[in-house]
Amino acid sequence: MSRTERTNCRLCGYLCALTAHVENGCVVSVEPDPSRYPYDTSIMKGCRRWRSNAEILNHPQRMNFPLKRVGERGGGQWEQIPWTQALDEIAGRLGDLKQSYGAETLATSIGGPHATYWPMHRFMNLFGSPNNVGIGQICWNPGIWTNTLTFGWPIDNELDPERTSCAIIWGTNPAESDNSFFWRSIVKFANGGGNLIVVDPRRTRTAALAKHWLAIKPATDSALALGLLNVIVGEKLHDEAFVDEWCNGFPELQSHIASYTPERCAEITGVNAAEIVRVARLLAQARPSTIISGRGIDQIGANSIATHRALAILRAITGNVDIPGSNYLGETPDITPEIDLELSDRLPAGQKEKQLGQHRLLLQTYSGYENVDSHTRLAGKRLPKRYLTSAHPNLVWRAMLSGEPYPIRSMIVMGSNPLLTQADTHLIYRALRSLDLLVVLEYFKTPTAMLADYILPSAGGMERPVVQTNAGVANIAYGGPAAISPLFERHADFDFWRGLGVRLGEASDWPWSTFEEALDDVFRPAGLTWSEFCETGIYAPECKYEKHKEINPETGRATGFSTPSGKIELYSHMLHTLGYEPLPENKPAAIYDAEFPLQLITGARRQPFYASSFHQVETLRAIHPTPWAEMSAETAAKIGAVDGAKVRVETISGQARFTTRIVVMRPGVVSVEYGWWFPGEGTERNELDSIWISNANVLTNAEFENCDPLLGQWSYNGLPCRVYPIAKEHDEILGPQSTDHEMQAD
Repeated sequence: MSRTERTNCRLCGYLCALTAHVENGCVVSVEPDPSRYPYDTSIMKGCRRWRSNAEILNHPQRMNFPLKRVGERGGGQWEQIPWTQALDEIAGRLGDLKQSYGAETLATSIGGPHATYWPMHRFMNLFGSPNNVGIGQICWNPGIWTNTLTFGWPIDNELDPERTSCAIIWGTNPAESDNSFFWRSIVKFANGGGNLIVVDPRRTRTAALAKHWLAIKPATDSALALGLLNVIVGEKLHDEAFVDEWCNGFPELQSHIASYTPERCAEITGVNAAEIVRVARLLAQARPSTIISGRGIDQIGANSIATHRALAILRAITGNVDIPGSNYLGETPDITPEIDLELSDRLPAGQKEKQLGQHRLLLQTYSGYENVDSHTRLAGKRLPKRYLTSAHPNLVWRAMLSGEPYPIRSMIVMGSNPLLTQADTHLIYRALRSLDLLVVLEYFKTPTAMLADYILPSAGGMERPVVQTNAGVANIAYGGPAAISPLFERHADFDFWRGLGVRLGEASDWPWSTFEEALDDVFRPAGLTWSEFCETGIYAPECKYEKHKEINPETGRATGFSTPSGKIELYSHMLHTLGYEPLPENKPAAIYDAEFPLQLITGARRQPFYASSFHQVETLRAIHPTPWAEMSAETAAKIGAVDGAKVRVETISGQARFTTRIVVMRPGVVSVEYGWWFPGEGTERNELDSIWISNANVLTNAEFENCDPLLGQWSYNGLPCRVYPIAKEHDEILGPQSTDHEMQAD
């Protein structure tokens, strides 16, 4: 029997609406649904993923039943067991480990678009462990923290082709990472003659649309932003009325940036001084203007916070805050916020004190959160806590191996593949192999899953409801219903966490029997049921601008901003109190020498893949079959490489193989793709070993002592490296023991 069902893509975070064609209970094909969010089939035209939904759902390598390891870890020997047995055994082993070592012995790893985080956070708070691991420190958290410190709440990227006069896209490439309504807006803005400026060492497809492409040296972004501030303030191009009324600390800023002249910043960044002046004037004089930054800024280590702060200050002093066509100050959600769903208040105080790294980190801690929350809460605003207090990954991996400061003996991995997506693959490999219990919830048998004790099959996007709420920092929700019931013994991640929680004595805190029931409660404050929300697939009330000017009826004064001063904090007294620089400062870049003369960028994403996902899918691999190392013709000539040639990239941490692609980009810089492994090539052991071939994170590390003390960011960009052509194909697979003597311990 054939039918059509409304559903949504979940192959990235945008959840575009689909119509699924279902035959005999299985999805056979999909097409865009123009009746629901994003309401325009052309928006999906440039995306290479969505067409693969049915192929991924029915792929022969999809996980269908729980598997239990029966041989040596990583040996590829498994026993198929029922879902209930898997949960019973996992709960029993977790209970024993908790009794032996305390609740902190459990860590979790999250990531990817195919997971719902709050049920995991809820479970961890009730279980009593502070050790959830993600990549928040170098993805999302830096911008959320710094904009909250500056404006009192996070801001949203906004570009309106009909209103925006000038747009800076900084450290992100929406042509590859987005392909949603936002990317279409950029294209429309640029093609309509808008003043588009792109800051990126690479001439990406986004940069190719720009009137001004600033080919910056990696990890020097803070110097460029400070140079722009120098010009705008020095030439009195700032919005004086807005600064006087709504900004705090302008005299301190004025004095601080005096030394960041265009000439000095040109020397640091490699961007011509005249171009710095030109872009600064354009940004200040074209109103409204918007600055849109991305993961590239999050991943530059010591200069990440400084860059985010400088960009926030640029928005503020030009008056481009919370006005149409500029950066929009988010609103608290009408639906149940993430902080209420995660139950962070239930984590005992004694367990919060066991957060790893809290004695060095100033903000990415429970005490740091409370310092900021004490101000935002006064305005009825509450940030999600578990994201912003997540454990530092490097310390978690080390605790697994050393037992210091306490033993972490178990991990549950959901929608994540840390062997490919976390820094220092060698360390993570050793750490995961050392565990007493490793559980992985996944679509496919990833390299991380191959090391597990249990692999549980996750229901796909079309097998379960999906919803995105931006973690509760904006008044928006988008998503939709399942098209079919989960196939085989696949389950939504909600079912796993609830099932585990009930088995471990948390039944009263899991009052819903299904995810749909929980979603009814989530949407109830907005006056909606889950099914009513699914009619449109989006909840997004009309934006209210200039909210700081609204009059508080109780005080008769303007609302202002949710900061200690009630104004935008150019000079951050809170950062000063924490012992961190209150105004952004550029930190010296990494040192390059004759041994490692080039600069490496390790975080490039490219359609059709999403991080390390979907490399099993034949139609997607056919689109992009090999990982690239992009470099300029000048750089390639210096190392003796030609387009299409295999090269080895080396850093102090390791080495990996890529295929040369000569492009227009800054000379002396090499950009390698992220998330690569080679499923479907040989045995399961061969697939696991493929993480040593072209994995960008073999080249990285995140040593805690070298990370930024505010959040603990490590650097993925601007790493010293060397590159040379590969002469012998048989020498390509290095393996862990070839690059790290500590692997002998295994």
